[in-house]
Amino acid sequence: MTRSFDETGQTTTTGPAGQRVHRDHLGHLDVVERQFTEVRPGVWTLVGNGLSNQTFVEGPEGIIAIDSGESVEEMTEALRELRAHTDRPVVAVIYTHFHYVEGTRALLAEPGTPDPLPIHGHARIVANKRRAGGEIGPAYGRGLVEQFGTSLPAEGPDALLHVGLGLYYRNPAHSPFTPGFIAPTDTLDAPVVRTIAGLEVHLVPAPSDADDSITVWFPELGTCVHNIVWPVLFNIFAIRGEEYRDPQVLLAGIDHIRALGAEHLVATHGPPLSGTDEIRRVATLSRDAIQFLWDQTVRGTNRGLTSDQLAHQVRLPALFDSDVHTSERYGVAEHHVRQIQQGLRGWFDGNPARLFPLEPETRHTRLIARLGGRDAVRAEVGEALGAGDIRWALELATWLAHSAEADDDDRRLLATALRTVAERTPAANIRNWCLTHARDLDGTSSLDRLRRHRFSAAQVMHAPLADLVGTLRVMLDPDAAEGIDHHLVVALPTGERAGLHVRHCIACPTDGSAVDTAPTTVATLDRATLAGLFAGTTTWSEERARGTVRIDGDAAAAGRVVACFELAGLRG
Repeated sequence: MTRSFDETGQTTTTGPAGQRVHRDHLGHLDVVERQFTEVRPGVWTLVGNGLSNQTFVEGPEGIIAIDSGESVEEMTEALRELRAHTDRPVVAVIYTHFHYVEGTRALLAEPGTPDPLPIHGHARIVANKRRAGGEIGPAYGRGLVEQFGTSLPAEGPDALLHVGLGLYYRNPAHSPFTPGFIAPTDTLDAPVVRTIAGLEVHLVPAPSDADDSITVWFPELGTCVHNIVWPVLFNIFAIRGEEYRDPQVLLAGIDHIRALGAEHLVATHGPPLSGTDEIRRVATLSRDAIQFLWDQTVRGTNRGLTSDQLAHQVRLPALFDSDVHTSERYGVAEHHVRQIQQGLRGWFDGNPARLFPLEPETRHTRLIARLGGRDAVRAEVGEALGAGDIRWALELATWLAHSAEADDDDRRLLATALRTVAERTPAANIRNWCLTHARDLDGTSSLDRLRRHRFSAAQVMHAPLADLVGTLRVMLDPDAAEGIDHHLVVALPTGERAGLHVRHCIACPTDGSAVDTAPTTVATLDRATLAGLFAGTTTWSEERARGTVRIDGDAAAAGRVVACFELAGLRG
């Protein structure tokens, strides 16, 4: 039966750059290695160029590009590979979902690309991109660093080996990773049939790791392109933090693929599959692994099992570990089980200890005292690590590192426990997360910069004003806002306006129109000044002194309002 990590350490080996890794994690390199494959005449896919594949389908009128990767440079490299096989122009784009759409502008430099370029995708793509970079920006960005190991070194025991679904989140060779997203010109939120590049194309919503995922079916070519059957066990839970991925919805999407009778199956990740029987076998195995986790989690929940009990009792049968498409080489089943129960029932799982728990630092301090003090707990961590009792060592080390009297030695001890997990897990997500946090704890590579909102001047220069101002509401310090009832409007010379009504210790977004319940002050400034304030290269008081921020209304009240937000440029 599969496990999240090997307690014995007997499966740990060394990777090509000195990485300390589980042998199955090393073996998975063969699955995500770089290869440009002609799936069938007129269909090509590039694996290993980044986290996702780039796929090209030839129609009578030209090439359809499916997904464009994480940067213009990534897509440029994919086009270079394509040009070794055909010089026909790219005449349309299809996005399978919002994750891999930043390389599209590379196509504009291609001869024969139409202007405007037809781009097909789900109606939620633009909104999902804004959400990921807006209010939840720090958490989302930090999660990417943690899950995909982007801060890990290139060599040594902690070095990145791969990210489970690809070789990298972003291939270092593609730096500086120029963003090049172009919004869809043709959107859908229900199944549609389109003629694209002269081909009949069926576009079917199939929520998977994003609610805007679609399955793309080319009946004339017997080819299906999708984002739901992966070269690993599907990630119901993403350790980076994501919205709930409902297994029942996933099953419907996979059953749709099984019913197509496709001769070729091309995923957003990993090598393509060919042969109707093989595709049906793999798709069936993938959906059955997901159903197993769902059914057994529901069964245990009905019996009254808590999240911790379920995580230890619901294990995928060994048969699922015999195929990479259902192996735990990305996430792990015990985490998926927890996510399913929380998606079904919410955070409270019936464990009385979780009803009103102590504040964590207080709890850790009391537990340490009850076990004989800090030295005794440190000694027990060492004994547990030596005995392969990794879960106990990890819990004890967490008490030490997250208690009031924690010191650098305690943090290094927790880092050691995390590195032990990292070198013994076959799951890429777990290895990368553990190593990233170990390096944060021991001071090798701090994550502090990812625990707050950061705005680049370029981002502010192009973002909608309402999105920028609206993001401030999740940066409000409620203590600083106590007693304030004022409406502050930000106005640009272009006529754009957006406001925040600070009241009741919240900041309520407005369209910039006056509100009846509070006085309104208007701050007029240009886009460059706004960019400096958000990026922290200047401050509110400096710009007021320069006269670049013109105030119509109560200047003192406006100053109190902007000082409520945790952004250095506004507080200075």
